[in-house]
Amino acid sequence: MSLEIFGAFVVFALVALFTPGPNNLMLMASSLNFGFRRALPHFWGVALGFAFMVLVVGLGLGAVFAAFPVLQAIISIAGAIYILYLAWIIGTATAKEKDAGKQPVTFLQAVAFQWVNPKAWVMVIGAAATYAAVAPFPWNIILMAAVFGVGGMASGLTWLSFGSGLRRFVRDERAVRIFNVGMAIVLALSVVPVFLETL
Repeated sequence: MSLEIFGAFVVFALVALFTPGPNNLMLMASSLNFGFRRALPHFWGVALGFAFMVLVVGLGLGAVFAAFPVLQAIISIAGAIYILYLAWIIGTATAKEKDAGKQPVTFLQAVAFQWVNPKAWVMVIGAAATYAAVAPFPWNIILMAAVFGVGGMASGLTWLSFGSGLRRFVRDERAVRIFNVGMAIVLALSVVPVFLETL
């Protein structure tokens, strides 16, 4: 194993995992709107779902996309449209709705979301292409999945805690509405590069 490449990969993974993106923004909004504990299934779905995606893509699906680039473009556009839909849902959510039976994202929904998340695709393909020499195949992919899994847990807990901490300050309907609209706008803006690159 190359320690230099491993160190570079860890830095890449942590920066990619901790910076704002669809997963982190949705985790923060979920924790603010529903509380830390009710957002945990969403958290586990993101952390484990993304690590699983790294394994699957790294062990074979990446070759399919290399042979048929149009498939990756289709998934990117579909994912961007879905994220815009989620931004609409977050932006129109109210404090009353969360108390009236609206549910946070489930574990399986979060796992499935990884496959339409443009940032997740960029991270997986970028890591597999750039840091493949970290170890011999297939250990390199297993190592990457482990680092993304552990780093994803740390990142997810950080964003959940941030959202949960905001609950103390965002108590009234107007404050929740402002926060949700703000998160929706940032989430929607996160897909602009996908459209610019694909179209």
